[in-house]
Amino acid sequence: MSATTSTPTEQPARTAPIRWWLRANSLGLVFGVLFLLALIGQAVAGHAQFNAEQLTDGLPPVSFGRYLTSASFAADVAENWQSEYLQFFLYIVLTVWLVQRGSPESKPLDKIGTETDAEQKVGPYSTPDSPKLARRTGWRRWLYANSLGLVMGIIFLLSWLAQSIAGASAFNERQLSQLQDPVSWAQYLLEPDFWNRTLQNWQSELLAVASMAILSIYLRQRGSPESKPVGTPHTATGVEG
Repeated sequence: MSATTSTPTEQPARTAPIRWWLRANSLGLVFGVLFLLALIGQAVAGHAQFNAEQLTDGLPPVSFGRYLTSASFAADVAENWQSEYLQFFLYIVLTVWLVQRGSPESKPLDKIGTETDAEQKVGPYSTPDSPKLARRTGWRRWLYANSLGLVMGIIFLLSWLAQSIAGASAFNERQLSQLQDPVSWAQYLLEPDFWNRTLQNWQSELLAVASMAILSIYLRQRGSPESKPVGTPHTATGVEG
């Protein structure tokens, strides 16, 4: 490469660093903003619904600030988070070993498993720009090599725990308002309320993943990395646009 040639990321960074940074991180930034807007919308709608139920039960309405710190709001948020991270955890781990012929969401059929060190560029096969932990040996490299799935799994478990604790508190608030005995956290885990909240989210997330993996075999979205190139055969597997 000549001295006057620059990489696609270097030149914009010198001429317009802020604009380049926004463009280079636009996907994460847009989803972050959409997340905040959706969370705010959920809080506003949830507050209105909560107060409507309060009035129906003959109880006084609560302020918006108090609702945001309530067990009801925490349970509603956490139950969605845990289902999303369960989806990603299962998808990340299962796609190591499971494939779907013709889907860009799948690895090629001949790459089932954790692949070789050479294919993964670890240890002696690492490159100068490989992450430092990829050059390590033993438990540190194993931990880094599985870090994405582990973090997703941990976030799922923590979200599930938060949902169960907040859900138990919200459930007991309803129990007391109806002059019924509260239940312990362990007892709440056996309540239909907990599993109804949990499974209604799990089934939708699992359906969405299956739909994406299968529909992307036959359907296309031009320019999207989640789709195969428009002219790619239906049988092509692990090919992204």
